[in-house]
Amino acid sequence: MGAWGIINEVKQMPSELFEQKKSIITVCRQLVHLGLTLGTWGNVSVLCDEPGKVLITPSGMKYDVLCPDDIVAVGLDGQIWEANRRPSIETPLHLAIYRQRSDVRAVVHTHSTFATAAAVAGTPIPAVVEDMAQIVGGNAEVADYAPAGSAQLAENVISALGPRGAVLLANHGVVGVGADIEEALQVCQVVEKTACIYAYAKLFGSPKTISEKDIKEMHDFYKTKYKQQI
Repeated sequence: MGAWGIINEVKQMPSELFEQKKSIITVCRQLVHLGLTLGTWGNVSVLCDEPGKVLITPSGMKYDVLCPDDIVAVGLDGQIWEANRRPSIETPLHLAIYRQRSDVRAVVHTHSTFATAAAVAGTPIPAVVEDMAQIVGGNAEVADYAPAGSAQLAENVISALGPRGAVLLANHGVVGVGADIEEALQVCQVVEKTACIYAYAKLFGSPKTISEKDIKEMHDFYKTKYKQQI
């Protein structure tokens, strides 16, 4: 059976919901393929087309066996609406971001190597390359450590994320947000690439940063002129 064999067998749900769940599974598999996470770690969510609901990955399941029925629907208040599995342990973090940021419709959490190394070192990843400045809108700051799944971690992430597109979780990993699931994944890719470039640049000397003024101009350009407006 092909990679989508299981998924294509489950079509009794509304088509919009089915497509959103399928998009989550696609991104989950990309996380592994791109080396942004291993095993069952990391998590992905999208703000559901139905107001007030979020679709999120289940806890502790390998991404290559996920099917749409495994994706959990929860309310922004944390109430479970539809579930055949336990939702991700990081559900409180995802919900806190959606409640705080009206511009966010997708959240991707990864454990990529270079960005997580920065998180372990407690070192923000600066916007030293233009694509980071454009899509993230500034540095990826480090949220103070708190246990996974805790309300304190969610609070710390909100504080460190601010209006930007990414945040590092101390001793843990990366969270990227976006206007859709593809953008949230791209944020995580750009943060990992920038972390790698920054680490190598320090071997050559002192990395040169981009001014806050230029970062703001590039981020505004990305939002208003570069990305497609759907």
